[in-house]
Amino acid sequence: MLRITDPFHGAVLNRHHGKEAAGTLRITVRGECPPYGKVTVNGTPATVGGGHFEAPVSLMARETDVVAVYEGSYGHLEHQVRVVWDKHSFPRYRVALDDNSFFLRDIARKGYDSIFGCHYLSLLRRMHVEYGTKFTTNIYYEADDGFRLTEFPETYRAEFEANADWLGLTFHAYSDKPDRPYQYASGDQLMRDLALVEEQVKRFAGEPTWITPTLVHWGMVTPDGLAALARYGVRVLSGYWEPSPWGYDVSYWTDDAKSDYLHRHDCMKDFATGIVFSRIDIVINNTPIDQIDGRLDPLVDDPNHAEIMDLLTHEQYFWDFYANYIPDHPERLERAIRWVTDHGYKPVFFHQGFLGAPDGE
Repeated sequence: MLRITDPFHGAVLNRHHGKEAAGTLRITVRGECPPYGKVTVNGTPATVGGGHFEAPVSLMARETDVVAVYEGSYGHLEHQVRVVWDKHSFPRYRVALDDNSFFLRDIARKGYDSIFGCHYLSLLRRMHVEYGTKFTTNIYYEADDGFRLTEFPETYRAEFEANADWLGLTFHAYSDKPDRPYQYASGDQLMRDLALVEEQVKRFAGEPTWITPTLVHWGMVTPDGLAALARYGVRVLSGYWEPSPWGYDVSYWTDDAKSDYLHRHDCMKDFATGIVFSRIDIVINNTPIDQIDGRLDPLVDDPNHAEIMDLLTHEQYFWDFYANYIPDHPERLERAIRWVTDHGYKPVFFHQGFLGAPDGE
């Protein structure tokens, strides 16, 4: 058997995984092979011993096929993986806000002079002014009491557009309930709900405020749904990839091998759809404020997690009428943002470029 074990098929590699020099990223390819033979990797002779091989490979393009070839007593064997070089990478972070509907209902019903009359958006604006943070705001079409986006006025459209460089609105789901709405739903159903949200956001907040979705409610979508999202133009989807007694959850139905890889790495590209899966590093509302630094600190020293920070929290915990309201939720959000800022990470939108970095050659 001949098998490349590192890098993984779909691996997204950056400066932490090799040595950048003269427009290349030089990595080491490792794998398993039969005895009594020779192995080359992309034409370079590998060091072979004890049923394993390794060889240096220089990546020059955004995507590269890595091909190992064995010749020996077991005949001619080949194994191939494709990898992605995050060629213009830099330390960066994204903040996603899930389950949004309350702030839109609040503004529509109270008729503030400005969208920032709403305490939630006022908090986000302060985070932007102080830290430069950009927010991906994932919204529902319908709130828990039946309020719909169709009820939101166009009064604030110019103000949304003026802040679209840091405040983006996008699709999350039709509504909060039922749980896992797209886990078994058709691609057609998913795209119908997405279209409802897109139409209304563009109506009341303007074209510049609408951004391509990057996180579907509950992070579970059928293969049909993934294909539909890819055709629409989705290029990044965030999830948990946490192991559980029933398998990996919030994982977009990726198989166990991919899920295990994503549990241990920042991201991975699915070449069948062109979508890059990004593992969320912290769920802020689930993390007590005195544990946030401890959750993030180890990631800096892990080459598989150090480059990109995917931060997530949920809108409902900011509101005191919510049953599970978290009084220090604003402080938790700021603590996480301060941590990434102090560690040199720059704010990005994942839908722009390649996970927020330039994507050209």
